[in-house]
Amino acid sequence: MSRTVSAWVTSGEDFLGVAGPFPVTTPWWAEVEPVVGQVERALGVPVLVLRLLRVDGGEGGRDGHVTYQVEALERPGLAGLSQPPDHHCHAVEDDALRAPWARADGLRELLDWASRTLAALGRPVTGPVEQRRTWNLAGLFRLPTARGPVWLKATPRFATDEATVIAAFAQVDPGLVPTVLAAGERRMLLEHIPGEDCWAADAAMVEAGVRRLVAAQAALADRRPAGLRDRRDRVLCGLVDELLDGAVESGITEQERDEVRGWAGRWERLADCGLPDTVVHADFHPGNWRSDGRPPVVVDFADTHWGNPVLDCLRLYDFLPEAVRPTAVRVWADAWKAHVPASDPARALTLAEPLAHLAYAVRYQEFLDGIEASERPYHEGDPAAVIRRALRCAADPTLRIGPRERRRAAILPR
Repeated sequence: MSRTVSAWVTSGEDFLGVAGPFPVTTPWWAEVEPVVGQVERALGVPVLVLRLLRVDGGEGGRDGHVTYQVEALERPGLAGLSQPPDHHCHAVEDDALRAPWARADGLRELLDWASRTLAALGRPVTGPVEQRRTWNLAGLFRLPTARGPVWLKATPRFATDEATVIAAFAQVDPGLVPTVLAAGERRMLLEHIPGEDCWAADAAMVEAGVRRLVAAQAALADRRPAGLRDRRDRVLCGLVDELLDGAVESGITEQERDEVRGWAGRWERLADCGLPDTVVHADFHPGNWRSDGRPPVVVDFADTHWGNPVLDCLRLYDFLPEAVRPTAVRVWADAWKAHVPASDPARALTLAEPLAHLAYAVRYQEFLDGIEASERPYHEGDPAAVIRRALRCAADPTLRIGPRERRRAAILPR
C-alpha cells in the first residue's frame, strides 16, 4: 500500500482551502519533505507542514490517506485549492498538548532562532530550510550553510534533554555522538554526520557499535546526568504496575494483567545480575546509527534514561537481521563481562527479554498522554500491543544465545 496526502492550507488563523489529494514517494506519515514539494508545486508559494489531522487506512505510521495542516508562508491564489463541504476547519482549533513546531507562530519562532544562532556562530543559512520530518515526537529540519548542512531538531516536553545526554557521552567518547553547535529549550542544532543510516549493518558494524556504546556506558555508570529520567529496574516495575492499573486498553484481559503483575520477581533477579545503572539510549536500533564506514555515530537520545543497559541490547536485537543477531548478543555480553567481571550479562538478557517490552509500553503510554488527539494514530494501541508481545516472549523466548548461555537460561525461573 502507498501513501496519498491532502493538505488543509492555513495562513495564520485563516483557513484557505484544501490542496490534493496527491500521491507521495514515501509511505511514512512523519516524512513530510515530499508533502511540502507537492503542495508548493500546486500553490506556487513556500509552505511548511504543521501537523497530522487524520488518517484513513494505513497503520504503523505508514500508508493510507493522510491529511495534514499545511501553513502557507506567503498568501497563495485560490486556483489550487478547493473548499470542503463543511467550511469550518478544525485545523485552526487549538489544543493544549500541541507541539510548539505544530503551530505556525511556534514554527516561525523556531526557525528564526536557528537562523539567528547560526549567523552568530559565523554559519549563516544560505538557502531555503528543508523540512524533513514532523510529528508529535520531533520536528527535524535541514539548514544549508556554506560549511555544510546543519540539522535543527525540536522535541516535546516529555522527551529527554538530548543536548545534556550528548554532552555526557562526549566526555567519554566524543566520536560516539553528533556535535551540538547550539542548544535551547527542547531544541538543538547539530553538525551533519556524513554517511548513511545503518539499517543494513553487517556483523563488523554491529560489533563496533556495541563495543563503543558499552565502553561509554561503563564509563558513565557513576555519572548520572542532571535531570535524566529514572528507569531503574525497581522504578520500571512500579511504573508497569501503574500502567496496568490505569490506561491500558485494547485487549489486555485481567488474566493477562495478573500474569504480568506476577513478574515482580523477574525484575528483582534482573537487578541481581550485577549490571550497573547507567545512561541507557533506549532506542538503540541501527536506524539511529550513522556511519561512513567508520564505527557508527549514535543519534536520537529523546528516550534516554538512567537504568539497566540490557534494554539497549534487546532493542538492537529486535531490529537486526537474523544472521547478525548472534553477533550483537555475543559482543554485548562479552563487553559487559569485561567491564564488570562480577556481572552476568547473559542471564540479564534472558530475564529482561519480556521486561523490555513492558518498558516500551510505559514509554508509549507517555507518548499518548503527552500529545494532541489528532496525532494519536501514531501510537494508538501500542502499549497493549507490546504488553501482549511481552507475554508471548515469556511463553516462548525469541532470543537466540550461544550454547553456554542457553544452558544457563534453561534453569532460570520465569
